Amino acid sequence: MPAIEIRDIEDHGPFQAVVSRLEEFRWAIFVSPMAVRKALALLRAERAAAAWPARLQVAAIGRGSQRALQEEGFSAVVASTGTADSEGLLAMPQFARFDGERIVIFRGRGGRERLGDSLTARGARVEYAECYVRARPEPGKHDAAIASGAQPIDAVTISSAEGLANLLDMLDGPGREHLLRAPLLVPHPRVAEQAAALGAVTVRLAGPSDAEMLAALVAYFGRTQP
Repeated sequence: MPAIEIRDIEDHGPFQAVVSRLEEFRWAIFVSPMAVRKALALLRAERAAAAWPARLQVAAIGRGSQRALQEEGFSAVVASTGTADSEGLLAMPQFARFDGERIVIFRGRGGRERLGDSLTARGARVEYAECYVRARPEPGKHDAAIASGAQPIDAVTISSAEGLANLLDMLDGPGREHLLRAPLLVPHPRVAEQAAALGAVTVRLAGPSDAEMLAALVAYFGRTQP
């Protein structure tokens, strides 16, 4: 069930203003596989045959973003080795301290400020290249099935805190209650905290990858089934 809709940015001006100066930056950070796909598609359109600057190092948040970059031909990609989030990247020695170096962060519009604020506090000059827009989808047929409560929900996997918020907004009162009574499996402690705060009865922390989510589902039903 889609809980986040990805839309193209309408005004390419701000993005183009940043990527036209890629040679000025020391690091390019991609926050998600979607940021990789959208940013590189726009880069190809905006910069035509211009090569990726040799001195511009590439970093990714999470293994999924790293794989997406490698599939696009980037061989030397620095990725967070701990948690698959901004905090994991910030914990790496390459990002401990800067002396005015420029960093561009490729992300969706209105993303978290934690990464940029922390890098700025460590001496970097940070700019954002926003390459897509996240929006809440229009309610669809799946919403009615959840809201009705006609069929029990054995488990729900949530991909992000924003997706959870959107999903609950798309449902009416009974639908929200029906969803929050189901076991929620989430990818990150931050999402687990939000789910609990919103009233979820059972929250299980899985992990950011599909394999980790699948393993958590298998473990959960292995414990709960007779």
